[in-house]
Amino acid sequence: MGGARSAWYRYGVGALAIVVSAVVFIVPFVFIALVAVMDTQQASEFRFAWPRQFQGWQNLVDVVQTRDYILIIAFINSFVLTVASVTLMVVLGSMVAFVLQRRASRWTGVINFLVLAGLIMPPAVVPTIWVLQRLGLFATMPGLILVEVAFGISFTILLFRAFISTIPRELDEAAVLDGAGPLRLFFRVILPLLRPVLVTVVLVQSVAVFNDFQTPLYFLPGDAGATVQLTLFNFQSQNLSSYNLLFMDILLITIPPLVLYLFFNRQIVAGMTSGAVKG
Repeated sequence: MGGARSAWYRYGVGALAIVVSAVVFIVPFVFIALVAVMDTQQASEFRFAWPRQFQGWQNLVDVVQTRDYILIIAFINSFVLTVASVTLMVVLGSMVAFVLQRRASRWTGVINFLVLAGLIMPPAVVPTIWVLQRLGLFATMPGLILVEVAFGISFTILLFRAFISTIPRELDEAAVLDGAGPLRLFFRVILPLLRPVLVTVVLVQSVAVFNDFQTPLYFLPGDAGATVQLTLFNFQSQNLSSYNLLFMDILLITIPPLVLYLFFNRQIVAGMTSGAVKG
């Protein structure tokens, strides 16, 4: 009797979780997709309903052609920003994590404190703008890339360090005995072993940078450097009554991160939990 009650409770909680997930995530996405293919008149009603007239292709063309194809420019900017930022995070974060895990010194505690502070402390927008202005990097793509790296590297270091702690030190010693220097030891021995967490870092940080709205808004103003999230902001301000075009824009910039998570969710979970046993 107790086993049956426990099984019912377990399945009931699971079913409740599925229902809540559907309400919170799936229903809004379906609503976005439906409004995105409506005509302007029906979309202005802002109701969850089946489209009376499918106008998806025309809405797509209108959104892409808006403001001299700014959405295309924004996708290119977001791609460059994401690839450059995540590459720097992976290279720098993995190297720092390796040194912190394998080369403990009197500065290790201070560096660990700074890494954790990077997760806890909110970004200081005005001082960061002042620094970028003095360096001549404000309102430039390199400056925005550096800001994205600074905001995301703490999380990257913690993930890499937790995984490196599971790698036996005997591999390091064997490589050193074979004549490997620090760079060769890291890039030829350690880095290939980081593939599970490497995939996780790349996917998680790529989605975070691609979906970032606040940082490009503050540090890269102007249409020339617009990212996909900023086009959403501009689109909403200019087409407030054209909900079908606004939601088509939302749908277009939602698809890439959604596809990444659908295809690589197992790798993300595996990388997040890989250093949980020993750390």
